[in-house]
Amino acid sequence: MHERFASFAFSFFAAFLFACASPPQPVEQHPAATPKEEKVGLKVTSTAFTEGQPIPKQYTCDGINISPPLEWSGVPKTAKTIALICDDPDAPVGTWVHWVLYNLPADKIGLIENTPATETLPGGGVQGMNDFKKIGYGGPCPPSGTHRYFFKLYALDAELSLKSGATKADVEKAMEGHLVSQGQLMGTYRR
Repeated sequence: MHERFASFAFSFFAAFLFACASPPQPVEQHPAATPKEEKVGLKVTSTAFTEGQPIPKQYTCDGINISPPLEWSGVPKTAKTIALICDDPDAPVGTWVHWVLYNLPADKIGLIENTPATETLPGGGVQGMNDFKKIGYGGPCPPSGTHRYFFKLYALDAELSLKSGATKADVEKAMEGHLVSQGQLMGTYRR
């Protein structure tokens, strides 16, 4: 009986060593799926300034502080609404929010210069609260140096369940899982 056990143990050990010595089998790899939140494809432009260029004074606190005209293209057919957030990551107190809009109709292709600072927009859309604690646009007003202002556009597959006056954080949270495309335009301003 001892011999049978020794023979079985030897056979098991030999099979184990053989299995361990076999070259590893290739594992089928799938490319990582791109989360909806990372899709880029919207083109955002303005007739007032181009990418990376200074924002004209009239659109700042040193001018008449009106919103610049914006246009966009490339909105996917799956989009139901558009959201826009404009912020300044160079502010000394952290990112400063200048404009929050959401639930703009997906077929809308832009915003006029001097978009009214109202809770809702004619033709659809809702405005949120900026960091000046006002509804609508608040132009660049850096305390010093050159700051960058990002006009970030988001195409969403749903209407956001938010009332007027929502903050950037509220909108970003509500957008989770609904982003189908995005784009941005960056302008600068120095006082």
